[in-house]
Amino acid sequence: MTSSATANDILRRALLKVDAARVLGLVDELDLSPRSRISAVVGVPLRSLQQRRDVVGFATSAPMPAVRALVELLSVEALERIVETLGESAESPSYEQLAAALDAVADAGTSVDELIAVLAFAIGEEFPAAAHCRRLLDERPAFALPELGESSPPSLIGAPREVDPAVREARRARREAQRRRKVAPPSGPRRVKIPRPDPPRREPEKDRTVPVTRDAGRRRARLSPREAASFDTDHPSAGSVMLLDVPFVAVDPEAEEATLKRRPALVVAASEEGALVRPIYSQPFAGRSLFGPWRRLLEHASYISDERVGVPWPEDRVSLGVLSDEEWNALQ
Repeated sequence: MTSSATANDILRRALLKVDAARVLGLVDELDLSPRSRISAVVGVPLRSLQQRRDVVGFATSAPMPAVRALVELLSVEALERIVETLGESAESPSYEQLAAALDAVADAGTSVDELIAVLAFAIGEEFPAAAHCRRLLDERPAFALPELGESSPPSLIGAPREVDPAVREARRARREAQRRRKVAPPSGPRRVKIPRPDPPRREPEKDRTVPVTRDAGRRRARLSPREAASFDTDHPSAGSVMLLDVPFVAVDPEAEEATLKRRPALVVAASEEGALVRPIYSQPFAGRSLFGPWRRLLEHASYISDERVGVPWPEDRVSLGVLSDEEWNALQ
C-alpha cells in the first residue's frame, strides 16, 4: 500500500520495481564527468551506480536528491506523452482522466516501468494529481511496488569481531604511554618563542560581482562585471520567459548549417540590443534542472540550463509569461 507511505519511500520503491537493466542503461548514457557540473550529492552516487551496477543498493541507500533525479530521468518521456494526452486537463486532471491517459499511452507502447516512474515522480514532486497517482499504484496489480525491506542488500558491516584480550591490553597500554608522553614536561632548557610581528593587513578585495534586485521580495541576482556592462536586471523584460533565437551548444551533424533555434528562455537581464538568458529545453541533460513554472507557462515538462548566454532581440518578441517572486527564488 502506498496511501500511508512517504513520497521518498515511494521514489525508492519505484526504482526497485523498474527493471534494473533499464535503469543501468539510462545511467550509462549520462555524462557524469567533473565538467558536467552536476552537484556532488547527485553525481557521486550516480557514478558509483555506473561502476558497481547495484541498483538495489542505490535505491535503498543513495541520497534522496540522487534517487529523485534518476526517477525523473526515467519518467520524462512518458510524462510528456501523458501531458499531451491530457491536453487542457493536464494541470489538474481527475482520477478518471488520469487513468484514461495512462491506458492510452500504454496502448501506444509506453512500458509499465515508465508509467510507474511517472506516478512516483508526480508523488515526489507533489503534483496536483499526486493523490490519484497513489490510488493508481494501490489499485492496479501491475503497479504494485515492492517493500524496501524485501529487497534491501545484505549488511556489509557484519557481526563485530572478537578481539583477543592480550591484543586489547596491548592497545590500552600503548594509548596510555602516548598520553603520558603528551603531558610530561619537556626536558632540557626551555625554549622561548620570540613573537613575530604581525604581517601588514591587506584590505579585502572588492566583490567583483554586481548585486542587483528588481524588488524587495525577489532573491538578489548577481552579474559578472562583463555581463553588468552589457545588461541591466532592472530592464522590464527581466524575469520573463520568451521565445528567442538561442545558439546551439553543439553542432547538429544532420544540420551543420543551423546555428540557432527558437526556444523558450528565461531573461535574467536585458538591454535595448538583446538579453542575457538561461535557455529552456524539452529534454533533461547534464547542467539542466527541472523548470518548475513549466506547468503554468509551457506545454510540457521542461528543463532550464545553468548556462547564461547573450542573445540579440528578434524582430518579433513573444513573451510566454513572467515568473513570480516565488518561482524566481526557487530556481537553482
